[in-house]
Amino acid sequence: MRLAARPSGAPTAANFALVETSIPDLADGEILVRNTWMSVDPYMRGRMDDKPSYIPPFQLGQALEGSAAGEVIASRSADIPVGTTVTHFAGWREHAVLEAAHATPIDTALAATHHYLGALGTTGLTAYAALTDVAPVRPGDTVFISAAAGAVGSVAGQLARRLGAGRVIGSAGGPAKTRLLTEEFGFDAAIDYRAGDLPGQLRSAAPDGIDVYLDSVGGEQLRAAVAAMRPHGRVALVGAISGYNGETDRPGPDLFLAATREITLRGMLVNSYFPLFGEYIAKAAGWLAEGTLRTRETVYDGLEQAPAAFLGVLTGANSGKMLVRLDQRSRKATRKPAAVAMPTHQPPSR
Repeated sequence: MRLAARPSGAPTAANFALVETSIPDLADGEILVRNTWMSVDPYMRGRMDDKPSYIPPFQLGQALEGSAAGEVIASRSADIPVGTTVTHFAGWREHAVLEAAHATPIDTALAATHHYLGALGTTGLTAYAALTDVAPVRPGDTVFISAAAGAVGSVAGQLARRLGAGRVIGSAGGPAKTRLLTEEFGFDAAIDYRAGDLPGQLRSAAPDGIDVYLDSVGGEQLRAAVAAMRPHGRVALVGAISGYNGETDRPGPDLFLAATREITLRGMLVNSYFPLFGEYIAKAAGWLAEGTLRTRETVYDGLEQAPAAFLGVLTGANSGKMLVRLDQRSRKATRKPAAVAMPTHQPPSR
């Protein structure tokens, strides 16, 4: 899947082109991966624009990229033999040739492959780093999480509780998602941002204020959260999806209020926390296996549906992690847009 044109405002299917190309021969040290899963994530919207950022923009006429997982079907590396399941960054394609050093073997006996793109991947690590280092949760804290039914937020709410939060509040769009927060993910209260009056809803959910806010949205939700902060509150600035399409009239937080309450607003890039991956996976895989870390995935089938999945994640069409299944058998069976919600993860049978 290639970038056919750069978007102006919200992207559309016309910005993508599905092409067939030959698979090159392997050089020494390279592997060929048959991708089975790929991830679509909000940060990819910024890469569609030709402007400097923390990660280079996608190039016109060239394959897109992003996190993916699959099976090594050919190898010229002694380090990664045929049959190994790996994660890597050459998504948006059915097969990938890459240097073995750029792939990470994963243990599929520990957890299913797709979890390494979600709860055990960078989205899970983002939640963990945000609430343990960027805006650390302390026992008894009231924690507010935006985009709480999404990939990062749904994990973050559960981690906040595990870290000792006294009350966990999430925001999501619509009654179905707010019910998901309280009924499946264990949030104490849920705010429907589409219902309006965010400050009023937040006051009702947290009458004594909040201590920690994990922000993936920016704009009005960030402003409401800062206004509700107690002195010495902490904000983890993880994303700002409300402005990814170039909207200019977005309300910002009251920085004078933040200063007088000595609030910390700290940005984060997950790649700064890759050294924590081993520590995090060792903990989170156990939580998954015992069923105390609950997950949900929204899945589109086939590479041709990757643009639809990506556009969906930008508009909040997903519950939990948005994934594209690239198994060729599924691709042949599914020729039209299809999204299915995978059930909450349950512990394996003994």
